[in-house]
Amino acid sequence: MKLVSWNVNGVRATLKKGLLDYMAATGADVICLQETKAHAGDVQHVEWPAGYTPHWHSAQKKGYSGTVIFTRKKPLDVTFGLGLPEHDGEGRVITAEFPEFFLVNLYQPNSQRGLTRLDYRTREWDPAFLAHLKRLEARGKPVVCCGDFNVAHTELDIANPKTNHRSAGFTDEERNNFTALLDAGFVDTFREFEKGPGHYSWWSQMANCRARNIGWRIDYFIASASLRPALKHAWISPEIMGSDHCPVGLELKL
Repeated sequence: MKLVSWNVNGVRATLKKGLLDYMAATGADVICLQETKAHAGDVQHVEWPAGYTPHWHSAQKKGYSGTVIFTRKKPLDVTFGLGLPEHDGEGRVITAEFPEFFLVNLYQPNSQRGLTRLDYRTREWDPAFLAHLKRLEARGKPVVCCGDFNVAHTELDIANPKTNHRSAGFTDEERNNFTALLDAGFVDTFREFEKGPGHYSWWSQMANCRARNIGWRIDYFIASASLRPALKHAWISPEIMGSDHCPVGLELKL
């Protein structure tokens, strides 16, 4: 089963930059997009590639945040949010149940410039989201979670760790919470296949950072540790343009 995740930084903008061609060519069974900045009605004119059904979870605020999952095989169930009103107004989580596992599409809150949302992100959101993943596991199936986690976990995951310490996405608090997530029984699937540096999924649009590969790895597929034997391949696709992020993928042997 092939899964793809991409923060498109505005689905309407990315539609003008080859999104439909990418979706048609990728051959993925499931495509998860984040930061859609749209409601389903905003793109009702779009003819999505044959075989895909979209499941939208949009923010209450127009043009902000939002997620969507495109599936070829109809999920057993699709739910939206964490079931907590204080966290669910920004369209950040979709959970699709398949026979073999739960798939969670995530657009993690950004701690923002000046770290104005750091406390919310690390003290409120992160614990609530981890609890959501563990509740899913408790229902008897493993979990795969993908999306923009808005954190570079280790110094291997960022081109300039020293100058970015205390930047949003590379604070000790955010990194420690990601470690706690893995310690709770999940694996960073990309690191199961690639241990080295220089692999990034987001680049600043300033100073020609993408061409120079001065980036951050903040887009992930994590999976319940019980799925480790089923991990076939995990990858990053920096050659795919259209957003300041690039797609990441996971293939499972199920």
